[in-house]
Amino acid sequence: MQQTDALIVIDMQNDFCPGGALAVSGGNDILPEINAMLGQFPVRVLTQDWHPADHASFAANHPGAAPFSMTEMPYGPQVLWPVHCVQGTSGAAFHADLRTDPADLIIRKGFRAAIDSYSAFFENDHKTPTGLDGYLRARGVTGVTLAGLATDYCVAYSALDAARLGYGVTVRLSACRAIDLNGSLADALAKMRAAGVTFI
Repeated sequence: MQQTDALIVIDMQNDFCPGGALAVSGGNDILPEINAMLGQFPVRVLTQDWHPADHASFAANHPGAAPFSMTEMPYGPQVLWPVHCVQGTSGAAFHADLRTDPADLIIRKGFRAAIDSYSAFFENDHKTPTGLDGYLRARGVTGVTLAGLATDYCVAYSALDAARLGYGVTVRLSACRAIDLNGSLADALAKMRAAGVTFI
């Protein structure tokens, strides 16, 4: 592993694992592989969805709206999700089996009530930065490997932004799981492939 390589572990939180509010099927099955990967990279980052209870992406905050329906936000189309990963709740906590001690940095995202945040690098307006890019550049990182949840949303958005920012990008598909909402997985894989993302 090169000293310029970083591992970014996306949203391995209770609400995205079986039994959680927005569970990804098999989400906890990838924890052993992710834990092993954390020992293989010189730079290790964890991301954490961290929403206020009044977040605009929650269907419950739009009277009459059903979870997984769509709405228009000032920054574009937005899926309305079940309430999940609310700040300070057990659902927002990292899964107990995730090794968090090796992490150099934890990036919290989605804490602005008016805008959702899938990517580890930008809010969903694709302009408001999380600060991760600056951190990685300060560490001399040129390549990133992504793992975690979910392949077709937060992992894919992070991979596409990393490629756009000029990093070499690898997605460890065996260490990811997808929501696959209305064909979202195939669409995400196609977009990542077109952007030059490498799959393992």
